[in-house]
Amino acid sequence: MQKRVLSIIIALVLLLLVNGAGSLFYMRFDLTEDNRYTLSQPAKNSVKGFGSPVVVDVLLDGTLPAEFTKLKVETEQLLEEFATVNENIKFNFINPLENEGQTQAAIGELQRIGLTPANITVENNGKVSQEILFPWAMVNYGENTVRVPLLKNKLGASTEDRVNNSVQHLEYAFADAFTKLAIKDKKQVAVIKGNGELEDIFMADYLTTIRDYYNIGAITLDSVANNPQKVLDQLKNYDLALIAKPTEAFTDAEKYVLDQYIVSGGKSLWLIDQVAIELDSLFNETGSSVAIPRDLNLNDFFFKYGLRINPVLVNDLYFSQIVLASGEGSGSQYNPVPWYYHPMVFSRNDHPINNNLEAIRFQFTNTIDTLANTNKKTILYRSSPLSKTEGTPKQISLDVINVPPKKETYNNGNKPLAVLVEGAFSSAFTNRIKPIQLKGAIEKGGANKMLVVADGDVIKNQIRKGRPLELGYDKWTNNFYGNKEFLINSINYLLDDTGLINIRNKKVAVPFLDEKKIAEEKSKWQLINIGLPILLTLVFGFLFRLFRKKKFGS
Repeated sequence: MQKRVLSIIIALVLLLLVNGAGSLFYMRFDLTEDNRYTLSQPAKNSVKGFGSPVVVDVLLDGTLPAEFTKLKVETEQLLEEFATVNENIKFNFINPLENEGQTQAAIGELQRIGLTPANITVENNGKVSQEILFPWAMVNYGENTVRVPLLKNKLGASTEDRVNNSVQHLEYAFADAFTKLAIKDKKQVAVIKGNGELEDIFMADYLTTIRDYYNIGAITLDSVANNPQKVLDQLKNYDLALIAKPTEAFTDAEKYVLDQYIVSGGKSLWLIDQVAIELDSLFNETGSSVAIPRDLNLNDFFFKYGLRINPVLVNDLYFSQIVLASGEGSGSQYNPVPWYYHPMVFSRNDHPINNNLEAIRFQFTNTIDTLANTNKKTILYRSSPLSKTEGTPKQISLDVINVPPKKETYNNGNKPLAVLVEGAFSSAFTNRIKPIQLKGAIEKGGANKMLVVADGDVIKNQIRKGRPLELGYDKWTNNFYGNKEFLINSINYLLDDTGLINIRNKKVAVPFLDEKKIAEEKSKWQLINIGLPILLTLVFGFLFRLFRKKKFGS
């Protein structure tokens, strides 16, 4: 008896010691195969600097469809992980449409602050209904708020793929929001002017978005003719140069200034059209226009870095649509039609820049050849296998939509459209007569990056009533494309020194039940769940009576 009491006392003491140790030393174990609940170091770094509460309001609560319940659970578990790193991270789950009498007013207010709803088709017992949800989170710190989209859409994605994409994106989305709120010393981005680049209003949405990360200024190359040294000195104050759709040729002096900026360590993002053609130019009496090569005097410049942009147009059977009017006056109808010169290009998810992105819309894009040299070249986007190139000059007509494409001619696809170049860059003017004299000019630089996209319109947002729309949104077809996120990822990668962009490489797979199989086998499993316990109880009772009868004879 005493030994039993002593054993109980020892067990209680050990239990108390274990509980005490557990309260002093907190540890979480992530047993998932993909380490879904283990934050990367850059994600942890994004919240370490907060010394006062950061409140995250997640607009996912109430009765939710199964896929969004899973998204809610994954979001909650991820935010718990952030809270273990910094106890100032607080979060709440809110149903913004809880008050049924004010649903329309609530929807209007949420849309006014930039939150777009998700229209969800819900199927339950053969009945289909439509629901509106706002899968967003609002991260609040002091007087600043950052919106975080929780739902990642992809064209043609299944429910399982859509939630997988969303869950995979969560860590980056929240770490990115925390970084925006905590950032103090912003890097500098120069928007290059002076060679007929896009007007600011057509880049307004993108530039407004990246202001959360970077300071933005304009550098005009016109001044190179009078004071090239001053322009170069000003340019060297910036970490990256953005050259968006120049339409006028660069002088050798302007190229040399840009060359010395790049060799000295400046990053660059080039969005180039080597063919002059615009969709608006087709809206005339003939419905046609001539696409001609555009000479920007950059061929030798890009050649040195291992690239050549070809003055051709990509014609692709993976296309986006344009809208044309038919009829006259009040009887006019607007119909979407295929436009083979605006490829819809899907990501191969093989780089932090293009991982888990929606399809990108290119417009009258050219192709890029990669040339052998010491620089590393990564092709981020290609045309589809069912594409071809067409030389210029060439007449482009709207009548092409009335002629069925000859599929057998689309046999020269997978053409590079966007190429990342990394390496120790050498001057494009090495062993050449310099057009101007610059102080401290160098022939060989250190490690650097540049990104070249063979489409100047990839950054162009549309306009409605004089106001810029969101980049990637097509007001005519109401479709969203991934242009904005691609370009944000691009500039983050080119300038990233925190490793945050690498979170995109994390792969997460969320298991789902097969809805079709559930419907087909519903009755069988109901019978098993109800009938099997009853059967086992009866068998156990029979065996127990049989045992008693043999042992006790009654």
